[in-house]
Amino acid sequence: MVTLNSEKKALLGILGGAFLVLSILSPKTFLSVGSFQGMAFQLPELGLLSMAMMLAMLTGGINLSIISTANISAISAALIMGRYIKLDSPASSDAYFIVIALLAAVACSVLVGLFNGFLIAVLEVPPILATLGSMKLLQGLAFIVTKGYVISGMPEGIVFIGNGSVLGVPFPLVLFVTCAIILAVYLKHTATGFATYLMGSNSIATRFSGISNAKTIVMTYLLSGVYSGIAGIVMMSRFNSAKAGYGESYLLVTVLACVLGGIKSDGGFGDVGGLILSLVILQVLSSGLNLLGVSSFLTLALWGAIMIAVMLMHFAFGRKQRVA
Repeated sequence: MVTLNSEKKALLGILGGAFLVLSILSPKTFLSVGSFQGMAFQLPELGLLSMAMMLAMLTGGINLSIISTANISAISAALIMGRYIKLDSPASSDAYFIVIALLAAVACSVLVGLFNGFLIAVLEVPPILATLGSMKLLQGLAFIVTKGYVISGMPEGIVFIGNGSVLGVPFPLVLFVTCAIILAVYLKHTATGFATYLMGSNSIATRFSGISNAKTIVMTYLLSGVYSGIAGIVMMSRFNSAKAGYGESYLLVTVLACVLGGIKSDGGFGDVGGLILSLVILQVLSSGLNLLGVSSFLTLALWGAIMIAVMLMHFAFGRKQRVA
C-alpha cells in the first residue's frame, strides 16, 4: 500500500487546484487532447534533467553542468551521424551508426560525470565550483566544435525518440517513466543509493560507518551525467538538431522542481515520486499560462516566487522541528 506524506498531499492539492483553475479559465484549450499531448512531449526532457539534478542534491551538492553535459553529448552524437550517415545510405547502415552515435553520447556523459566526481570526491573541490567549472569548460568546447552553428537534419530513427509514439503514448514519456523507475529502484533498493541518502544526511557519520564517501560521490555524479546525456538525446531528437546553447533556461527550473518536490537543499531527503509530482505541477502551470497568453517573463517570475515560498516553508518547518 502506497502512503503519502504531508508534502506529497500538499503537492497533490496544489496540482488539483491549478488543474481546476486552468480548466475554468480555459476549458476548450487546456482540456483538449492536443494540450495534454503537448505536455507529455515537453515534460520528459525537463524531467530527465531534474533527476540528474536531484541525484547531486541528495548528497548535499549540486550539478550546474547538466545542461552543458546534455548539449555536448547531443553534439557528439550529431557529429557522428553527420559524418557517416548519408541521404542515399541503406537503412541498415543508418541503424548501425545511430546506435554508435547514441552510445557515444552516453559515453560522453559518463566521462563528464566521472570528471565531476573526481573533482569533488578526490580533489575535494566544492560541488558548486567543480560543476560551474565543468559547465563553462563544456560550453566552450561545444562552441569550438560547432562554431556556434546548429547541427540539424537528424535521421528518422533519432527523430522518433523525441517525437514518436508507441500505442498512442509519446515515446519520450515512456523513456522518462522507465528512467524514473530505474532511479527509484536504485535509490531505494541498492547499497549505493542508500549511501547517497546517508551522505546527504551526515557525511561524517557515513564515513565512520564504513561507507566510502568518495565512491558514493563518483557514482552519484556519474549517474547524474548519464541522465543529462539521455536528456540531451531527447532534446536533439525533439528539436531535430543539436546546438551549444539549447536548454539553458532549464537549469534553475530543475532546481525549482527538486526543491518543490521535497528534495532538501542540504541533502538527505526526497524521492522520485515527489519530484514527478512537482514536474507535473510546473508543466501544467507552464502550459496553462501559455494557453492563457501570459508573458513568459511573468511565468519566470512565478517560478522564482514559488521557489522562495517553498524554501521559506522548509525553513519554518525545520525551525519548528528544532524548537520541538
